[in-house]
Amino acid sequence: MNDPGAGEPAGEAGPGPVDDEVIELAGRIFDLARAGDAERLAAYLDAGVPANLTNDKGDTLVMLAAYHGHTAAVEALLARGADPDRANDRGQTPLAGAVFKGEDGVVRALLAGGADPSLGTPSAVDTARMFAKTELLKMFGAA
Repeated sequence: MNDPGAGEPAGEAGPGPVDDEVIELAGRIFDLARAGDAERLAAYLDAGVPANLTNDKGDTLVMLAAYHGHTAAVEALLARGADPDRANDRGQTPLAGAVFKGEDGVVRALLAGGADPSLGTPSAVDTARMFAKTELLKMFGAA
């Protein structure tokens, strides 16, 4: 699984010119997700930033927080409406990324937030099987 989030912010707006300041702000928000700054992420979402903001690779804030092992940030994003199952452009889900990275706390947070372990390519179930993570397979009901 490649490290998500290395691309430029894309946002959720349609095509058209995007102000440089907006791109810069989006980049800072993606950096907050990577760094796991749950409090500041929550403040931005509470102020109107879309919970499912995506970059040019389709990575959402919750994908970046999950992949980098930030349980509190994942929980804050999910509490504000982030989709736990939203796949990036490669078909990877936050849950599969957390399984791949061995982030069991993030896995539990995503499951509590409604993530489906059967979604994605590879799915979280497939990833757990690949790495013989039997405890996670039991948690997913796939053991």
